[in-house]
Amino acid sequence: MRTAIIGLAALGLSGAAPAQDALPQAGVPAGRSAQGDVSATIYTNDIALIQDVRQLTLGRGQVRQDFPDVSASIRPETVSLGVADAAIVEQNFDYDLLSPSSLMEKAVGETITLLRTNPATGAETRERAKVLAVNGGVVLQIGDRIEVLRDDGLPVRAIFDRVPASLRARPTLSVTLDSSRAGTRPATLSYLSRGLGWSADYVALFDDKSGKVDVQGWVTLKNTSGTTFDNARTLLVAGEVASDDGEQTGYRPRPPRRLGRTVRAGTESANREQLGDFYLYPLPGRTTIADKQTKQVSFLDVKGAAARSGYRFENGWLGTADEPRSAASVLRFSNSGAAGLGDALPAGTVRVYVRDARGQPQFTGENRIDHTPQGSEIALATGDAFDVKVQPVVVSRTRMSGDRWRTAMRYTLTNARAVPVTVELVQGGLDWADTRVVDESRKSDRPEAGRAVWQVPVPANGSAIVTATFDTRY
Repeated sequence: MRTAIIGLAALGLSGAAPAQDALPQAGVPAGRSAQGDVSATIYTNDIALIQDVRQLTLGRGQVRQDFPDVSASIRPETVSLGVADAAIVEQNFDYDLLSPSSLMEKAVGETITLLRTNPATGAETRERAKVLAVNGGVVLQIGDRIEVLRDDGLPVRAIFDRVPASLRARPTLSVTLDSSRAGTRPATLSYLSRGLGWSADYVALFDDKSGKVDVQGWVTLKNTSGTTFDNARTLLVAGEVASDDGEQTGYRPRPPRRLGRTVRAGTESANREQLGDFYLYPLPGRTTIADKQTKQVSFLDVKGAAARSGYRFENGWLGTADEPRSAASVLRFSNSGAAGLGDALPAGTVRVYVRDARGQPQFTGENRIDHTPQGSEIALATGDAFDVKVQPVVVSRTRMSGDRWRTAMRYTLTNARAVPVTVELVQGGLDWADTRVVDESRKSDRPEAGRAVWQVPVPANGSAIVTATFDTRY
């Protein structure tokens, strides 16, 4: 016995025989979808409801019906089939798809034909070979010798006698029905699928001089389900539904480092259709959602909404800084009707642009907002300011009695811009230490127990100082 190493440059599929179950469904041309009238309701947390109405021709009694072109990421336990005068006896989801590697793996123990081509003469020879194993390579028995096929560029093709019944050209749901009558009738197939998701993306063009912002909203839809949905009615649901699904796959937007804040939640009702507590965003007309595709559709286009820029700096628990730190640049606006936006905003990323001296829009930062009801006040941090700095310093810390301490803070704010600015100065971390503000140079607000907030005007090319003394438990 000798061992030869033969390269497998390409695994060609030819000479396929019967096994009709594994081939495209009868009456469905190769390359054409077997789907019917498809509707897709897509949520933001990697889940979608697919409804597919197909015309079935059924016999009487127990019949097997295949449904090719269902989602490759289907949750089989969620399948529901509605067909008149028929009941489901059994259903199976076949997701072991036909491919060169899967075909070779299924051929273990079977005999195939190797077609070899002489690179010098072009002459072809054929040998019958038994597939012994497919583990990091293909091990074959040819007569009394063992050969290993590897991808080293030599012209060898494998020819299979048949396609195994367990392999499918397309993801297929197989259902056994008990039909009380013969004939053609519509069947509504519905199921939940992973791998379909969407998010909102916003482009905001801000004009600081006029205090206006133009906002365009885009739906960004991604399909990684393994299946294309042809000519589908598509409905997007803003909100995350609870889903008891242990496997998490597909598209999930990654939030950036710093989140936008909803300063005040809105109380206005948006002029949109709702599904329970969720807003609906239907795509206009039908659309094809191709597998491995990203699609964008506009859903919001507003000109001249009220907005203003500002700065915000938050200091951690009575912390001190060795050097000045940048305040955050903040874009503030409202999505109320009176302010000009007048819509509920699905969660997504807002990208902010400002025109330069030549009138060209330039990118100045981005941030992510959560699902935001209409009428909300939004503060969107877009980056760190170059010219506006704050340095918090612990001036003194004195133990008063027991576990009570008194801490004197000084905050120095500087502005190198040629125009005055207002900085929202926040001292955070005050909620866990039973804190009281016993003295301050400027009146603060306490919107919540953990934060003291000052609105500090800083003159052009100037500075301002805020001092405060805190009585704390530690």
